[in-house]
Amino acid sequence: MTDPQLSRIDGTSSARRHFRYFDYVMASFVAILLLSNLIGAAKLAQVGGFTFGAGILFFPVSYVIGDVLTEVYGYANARRCVWMGFFALIFMAFMSYVVVAMPPSPGWDGQAAYESVFGSTWRIVLASVTAFWAGEFVNSFVLAKMKVWTAGKALWTRTIGSTVFGQAIDSLLFYPIAFLGIWTVDQVLTVMVTNWAMKVAWEAGLTPVTYAVVGWLKKREGAEVFDTDTDFSPFAKAPQV
Repeated sequence: MTDPQLSRIDGTSSARRHFRYFDYVMASFVAILLLSNLIGAAKLAQVGGFTFGAGILFFPVSYVIGDVLTEVYGYANARRCVWMGFFALIFMAFMSYVVVAMPPSPGWDGQAAYESVFGSTWRIVLASVTAFWAGEFVNSFVLAKMKVWTAGKALWTRTIGSTVFGQAIDSLLFYPIAFLGIWTVDQVLTVMVTNWAMKVAWEAGLTPVTYAVVGWLKKREGAEVFDTDTDFSPFAKAPQV
């Protein structure tokens, strides 16, 4: 339920307002996004006979932080963070390509290992960037709309609900773009559905953490944002201060 001690502000006002902790949350969002793609994406792990991409353990945390951003700071501020993450992913892919392509020094024998970790095909890069961009915007849009519909009540319904749709778009784009034609259709569909279900389950499991973080930030920011007048276009310009 909405705290009566918090000042209610609309989405346009939130984009103009200076928030004390916003920059820290945005930095955390981008850092986890990059690290989960860079460190975990290339490794297949097996626990209890179940094989999965190691990155799935931490990538959903970026969706949790995305939920926190929209819930606490509004869609317009979350939009800024999605674009920051989008361009950070592109730069990471470009930097990885340049560094991997540079001729190794004679006598250095780490090139093969370096390529296996940091080298990605153009399809993987395209799939990652496209899926992240579309999935995060859908996630933020659904959460912002549901917050207005629920009058700020039942936070869990919109954090999980937005993840259901956001991760669905993410998976529907990533796996076909990255692997269709390399894997069989059945394999693509199986991995797509399995990973979507695991990410949604992760979001549900982290609900108590989301509640704690959202509550802590709202009290310190002193505001409750409702996107009643927000332009939800991903390309909308930020309001002038």
